[in-house]
Amino acid sequence: MKQIILSIILCVFVFTSANAQTAAFTHTTGTCLEIDGASIYYEEIGTSDKPTLLLLHGGFGNIEDMNSIAQMFADDYRIIGIDSRGQGKSTLGTNKLSYKRLQLDVEAVINYLQLKDIDIIGFSDGGIIALRLAAANNISIRKIVTIGVTWSLSDAELMEKLMANTSPEDCRKNFKKSFDFHQKYNPQPDFDQLAKCMLEMWTDKTEDGYPQANVEKINVPLLIIRGNDDYMFPLESAFELTTKVKNSLLLNIPFAPHGAFRKYPQIFEIVTKEFLNHPE
Repeated sequence: MKQIILSIILCVFVFTSANAQTAAFTHTTGTCLEIDGASIYYEEIGTSDKPTLLLLHGGFGNIEDMNSIAQMFADDYRIIGIDSRGQGKSTLGTNKLSYKRLQLDVEAVINYLQLKDIDIIGFSDGGIIALRLAAANNISIRKIVTIGVTWSLSDAELMEKLMANTSPEDCRKNFKKSFDFHQKYNPQPDFDQLAKCMLEMWTDKTEDGYPQANVEKINVPLLIIRGNDDYMFPLESAFELTTKVKNSLLLNIPFAPHGAFRKYPQIFEIVTKEFLNHPE
């Protein structure tokens, strides 16, 4: 009897592990789309007969950073991940890097794939792009979840202070894993130029940067997730965002940093699924 039970457990474990492996971005099965002077890489998990979930990664990251989230939703969604311009396997091009530029890249991929009624989960820079997408209202969005998302002029000013005197060399050290990935996999690797562009984007206080007052135009349900120890996204900013977006909720996770979904994946999964599945 013990052997039978052990065999069943082993089979369940193997099946679950196999599913977890297939529900992952690997940078081997994707497609590149030429958009305004850059090659933008995207990858899909699942089949087109399911609702679409778009995952947008954070700064200096790539779609593989979102694999833990992809595995949570693989059974219920067709999942699409996009490497932001200059990051992952997407090239930087020659246009100025801005949140507006990244927004336009994502819109181009969505329009190319003819996606409708999509849900979006965006982390950090990816969340900023999600807010800009919703405010612009050029694509069909059902619901949005943001994690550690900055949005206001005061957030931009805070980033300006935090990034003061930061150099591309500092970025190579502080984002070593991203630097190594970039050098190995990016078709046109130039991390120092990317770092320079990212630092400029993070401190951009123009209308091409953070969505600022435009968040008031957002009319889709929004779940704002913040780690209580996130020094880049103050609690005051998160609360103010809830007052600007009518149909919004705030989840402040105790003891969690900027990447709150990594610290407490169980809390993230339970609340996010409840939000996405809750009737409007």
